[in-house]
Amino acid sequence: MAGAEGRRARPTGGEHEASDHAPRDTVPLELVDRWWRAANYLSVGQIYLMRNPLLDEPLARDDIKPRLLGHWGTSPGLNLVYAHLNRAIVERGTPTLYVCGPGHGGPAMVANTWLDGTYSELFPQVTTDREGMARLFRQFSFPGGIPSHAAPETPGSINEGGELGYALMHAYGAALDNPGLVVACVIGDGEAETGPLAASWRGHAFLDPETDGAVLPILHLNGYKIANPTLLDRIPESELVDFFRGHGYEPLLVTGGFDGEDPMAVHARMADAIDVAYDRIAAIRADAAAGAFAARAARWPAIVLRTPKGWTGPRVVDGVQVEGTFHAHQVPLAGVRENPAHLAMLDDWLRSYRAEELFDDDGRPVAELDALRPSGALRMSASPHANGGIVRPIELPPTRPHALDVPSDGRGLSGEATRVFGAWLADVVRENPDTFRLFGPDEVLSNRLGAVFEVTDRVWAEALHPLDEHLARRGRVIEALSEHLMQGLLEGYLLTGRHGLITSYEAFIHIVDSMFNQHAKWLESAREVPWRADVASLSYLLSSHVWRQDHNGFSHQDPGFLNVVVNKQAEIVRVYLPPDANTLLATMRHVFGTRNRVNVVVAGKQPQQQWLSPDEADAHVGAGLGVWAWAGNEPGFDAGDPGASLPDVVIACAGDVPTVEAIAAAQLLRLQLPALRVRLVNVVDLMRLQDRSRHPHGLTDEEFDAVFTRTQPVIFAFHGYPSLIHQLAYRRTNHANLHVRGFAERGTTTTPFDMLHLNDLDRYRLALDVVHRVPGLASRPRVEELVEEWQAARTAARAYAYEHGEDPEWITGWRFEVPRGE
Repeated sequence: MAGAEGRRARPTGGEHEASDHAPRDTVPLELVDRWWRAANYLSVGQIYLMRNPLLDEPLARDDIKPRLLGHWGTSPGLNLVYAHLNRAIVERGTPTLYVCGPGHGGPAMVANTWLDGTYSELFPQVTTDREGMARLFRQFSFPGGIPSHAAPETPGSINEGGELGYALMHAYGAALDNPGLVVACVIGDGEAETGPLAASWRGHAFLDPETDGAVLPILHLNGYKIANPTLLDRIPESELVDFFRGHGYEPLLVTGGFDGEDPMAVHARMADAIDVAYDRIAAIRADAAAGAFAARAARWPAIVLRTPKGWTGPRVVDGVQVEGTFHAHQVPLAGVRENPAHLAMLDDWLRSYRAEELFDDDGRPVAELDALRPSGALRMSASPHANGGIVRPIELPPTRPHALDVPSDGRGLSGEATRVFGAWLADVVRENPDTFRLFGPDEVLSNRLGAVFEVTDRVWAEALHPLDEHLARRGRVIEALSEHLMQGLLEGYLLTGRHGLITSYEAFIHIVDSMFNQHAKWLESAREVPWRADVASLSYLLSSHVWRQDHNGFSHQDPGFLNVVVNKQAEIVRVYLPPDANTLLATMRHVFGTRNRVNVVVAGKQPQQQWLSPDEADAHVGAGLGVWAWAGNEPGFDAGDPGASLPDVVIACAGDVPTVEAIAAAQLLRLQLPALRVRLVNVVDLMRLQDRSRHPHGLTDEEFDAVFTRTQPVIFAFHGYPSLIHQLAYRRTNHANLHVRGFAERGTTTTPFDMLHLNDLDRYRLALDVVHRVPGLASRPRVEELVEEWQAARTAARAYAYEHGEDPEWITGWRFEVPRGE
């Protein structure tokens, strides 16, 4: 066929014919092929070449990089998709975001951004000419250069290549509240085998065609992973069609490039598939605008592109088939510097793209390619959606109307922290009707955030039943029983300029450990890219935590996510453990206003004692930690200069339940040993424990010593694993005197107090620790009797629980007694 004039073939599969679309000025497919060849040439050059970018001289050993790093196998397919999306954008003017899922597709993505011109705009030293091409090649996977994957340094990228399984959920998150946007998401067939990706296929269940953008999944089947075939490539085509239809899509099948097929025939089929997909998206949007949208009747399009792995590369190397096999995955010709035959094959490979038709004598893309380059922000590499979106700051309503009244003479009144927060969160949703969303794995109500349903619903594009509650076509809450999907949607939403929150049971947030790692690394790397815009922080609210999962048992008892978080760069991570409702309000108001962070907030949902007034809570969160003199027994304590006095012991606490036990222990000591000088310290910002040189929130040694002393014993009641406190504070002067109680990996289905008893975090154990660690205290009069009394109380509490199934009233009915004179 004549590439520019020939009729475009329909996608494979007669039932997937396109509806007629209005005639328009079209970009010749010959130009699409030239763009594709140019991107392929640039991709190969990045993997192999240090110099001689246009092969003006015979290819020589010293032109080749000493370490060949990069992934060729996926690149030609990614380049094909990019070229055809460019054609659609030029012809239609539809804003399109390209989400690259295949691992290490960096050569392709960088190549296309250079052809777009965006790369040179953002990195002026990498000019769009011969010299710039040489720099482009040399920097790739090279010391001091750029990574081999689509990283934050890659214009147009919103996720790391190689975050296997996250691309499609990122795409759906990017589409939310972005009407008119098409998010084209290329999914590698290896990635399609992952658990997170499996949940993502149903992402359209949360899209409203009127108020949201559209996602166009493009499954790239090239047959192989690193060393094995891929599952979806080997199933019968009829099953593949059923797979997509079962997920609510109308698949468009494009197969080509095998057995030496003319690429122009593949271009024709791919162009038609793209046209069908964009037309169907437009039709769905039109139906929705006319009130005729029905989720089951309107299947979203998806493209299945099947091409050989490493297409257009060396077919056979040293007698081994490479193109179309896993041998093409990374570097098809690995011995180029040492093997003259391989060097000659590389020379032939590069020249097969006919660079003289693609670049002028100065190394610039030929002028004809301008017709395939979208203008300005329509370039996928320059899309504002890929760089923080068009950022609108979050509107934060006042928290005071929802705060609890906690007078100084009434500390210890009961309240539910997350329920109080939920009422304020409803105001946040109301004030940010199209830039804030709440995500959770079916736990919004369970975590006492149900007040949000007074102002919004869960969004749901699937079937609605009469007995459904809080489900609607539009809503600001998204829930599905997949922590992966919820976090991925939120990440895509944040990275494209909006705001949100994810809630989860504490134990099960571990499911997204790897996702957290990848997002934190993205933020760390993005800090080094000057043109990257700020994005709203990824904030977690972890409730139903370890100390109140006594009814669900051991499997639900795990505070270890905090250990994962604090290992990331100090500029990125924050951990907050608010001890009551007003402190939670102040904490969340703070974290919602931060940028480029990961904030982890742990707060309980059960009725519990409340300690601070709104003003005190604001000040406490601002300070990050503080001495609660009212809870201790330290005559002469000076809040302005805590180092002016020296207590006999410091009881520190972090976390709502440990705070209750610490205060109860301090009260036991105050009432039974009134001469003992006890200082109680509450920590809400965990990173304050680190040294200032290691974390921007850290205390200086002088500040730390003023609060925790340099010499006195410190008994620390901690929400999580004790080792974490030691990890944070090991450099401190008084670390040798620091004794931490926390979760000791002992759990079961039992009562709340017995959970504390099992892990030696209960008030009696803390008081006993004080007796054992304050020099000379154990030998004072009456102390031996107190030790026996407290040990007996622990034993009696357990015996009562095991007989009656609940904790005794002297535990459940305990209330803080305000010291005389306060």
